[in-house]
Amino acid sequence: MEKQKILPKKNNIDILAFGAHADDVEIGMGASIAKYAYEGKRIVICDLTNSELSSNGTVENRKSEAEKAGDVLGITERMTIGLPDRGLYLQESFIKKIVEVIRYYKPKIIFSPFYIDRHPDHGNCGKLVDEAIFSAGIKNFKAGDSAAHKVQNSYYYMINGFHKPDFVIDTSKWMEIKKQALNCYRSQFVKTKETVETPLVNGYIETIEAREKMFGQEVGTSYAEGFMKKKPLLIHHDLLGEIE
Repeated sequence: MEKQKILPKKNNIDILAFGAHADDVEIGMGASIAKYAYEGKRIVICDLTNSELSSNGTVENRKSEAEKAGDVLGITERMTIGLPDRGLYLQESFIKKIVEVIRYYKPKIIFSPFYIDRHPDHGNCGKLVDEAIFSAGIKNFKAGDSAAHKVQNSYYYMINGFHKPDFVIDTSKWMEIKKQALNCYRSQFVKTKETVETPLVNGYIETIEAREKMFGQEVGTSYAEGFMKKKPLLIHHDLLGEIE
């Protein structure tokens, strides 16, 4: 299925997805990203760190892999703000950097990792983003030169583990695109003679595919990605399966 390539636009984007490391967003919601990108939505991925402490791969090849994966998904733009890998703690300076990103791109909605995850950076990324979302909407909170911006909503995606989602997105048509994006990260998911043993090089992509297949079976589709929310979803005309 041919994807639309949306030219970069620096503000008023549709979706801003944060991850602690390159590949986090792809693992958690790569198929949903591909789905909305195909529909013409403007999507930016922001990786908080350069993944400089990765057991496998270098900063340079991980950046190259991330760019390739973003192209596969059809996103508008990808960027990183260079926070310290394994140092994502609640610090005002870090929150302000994320606030600057939010105010710069002015997204409608934001996604970040769910706070329960075996990797502390993932949960801390979600907590930092939560803090930044709140502060970004405060007029007198100083962070860069951009004006305050309030997002319409924010949601959490899963990276490691399996949790009961608050809602799912049907990604049956997009699972193959997600796998193509994940396969761009050869340094993380492909075992070689130089590879350090990690959970990622032992059938990790297959595990993610199985999780999405299970979520899909729960709602009668082939695949679905699961998400968590902070407040109730507003339903208009699609409760009976109708398209709004």
